[in-house]
Parts: sequence; C-alpha cells; structure tokens
Amino acid sequence: MTTEQQTPQPNTGPLEQQISRAAQSVFTALGLELLDVQVQNPGQNATVVIRIDRLDEQPVTIDDLTRASRALGDELDRLDPLPGEYRLELESPGSKRPLNTARHFERMLGLKTRVRAPGHAFTAPIVAVEGDQVTFDVAGEHVILTVGQMQANLAEFPDRHR
Repeated sequence: MTTEQQTPQPNTGPLEQQISRAAQSVFTALGLELLDVQVQNPGQNATVVIRIDRLDEQPVTIDDLTRASRALGDELDRLDPLPGEYRLELESPGSKRPLNTARHFERMLGLKTRVRAPGHAFTAPIVAVEGDQVTFDVAGEHVILTVGQMQANLAEFPDRHR
C-alpha cells in the first residue's frame, strides 16, 4: 500500500504549481491532502478552486474546509502569486474525485473511473492495484496503467465513504 503524496497532475501550469506547493506545505500540517488545483479566469477576478481530502481517510468536514481555507488564504496573501483580487474556494473530493496516488485507486477498487493517458481514454472499473500499476476492465480487456502517467477521476459515486 502506497501513501505518498504527489502533486496533482491536471492543470499543471506555473501558477497552479506555485499554488500547489504552497497548499501542500500548509495542508500537511493540518492533516489534509491536496487533490487538485484549478485557477479559473487567471487574468482578472480569478477563482482558485482547491480540492482536498483528509490524510486519515475520514470524510472532509466543514471544519476541515474552514481551517484549510484560512491557513491557505494567509499563505497565498503572504506569497501573492495572483495579480489583483481572487476568490479562494475549497471543496471536498466529491463525486468526480481525482485519483492521484496508488492509495487513491486502492480505496476506489471496483468503481468506474474516467481515465486519460497517452493512447488511452476510457471509463472503466478499477479491478486491481499492485504497487503503482492500476488495472482497469475496459470492455472485458485488462488495461494496466501507471500512477502518475494518467489523469483519473471517479465516474460514479461510492455507496459509502472510502
């Protein structure tokens, strides 16, 4: 079982990378994990959308979101990575949860996942995770991809917290 964190893969422009680094340093101390960073409308009145999870794999609470928002807001004010005003939004993983680490895939074993990777674009259930190799059942055929070399999000909502 792998628990190491990786910087989220989608939207990896310089601004998102800078915000990701700041967020990871703040969130780790709070027992939180950064899943995704999106900067919408970066020119004027930007919105920074941050998706988080808890390192203890418990459901994200309103208190978690509040603590994370205040701590990251202070850090972004100090670093000032965005020109002008911006809005900071924090979210729990939600139904389209990004899957960035082997542990994320292990937790969602059996669920359908939307995957994009070089030469691949499909929605299929996760059938196995071994190390950093994830196996999907794509129309009866097993497709094995490596964590970190694909973008994946849940395509169905779990029946219980995972």
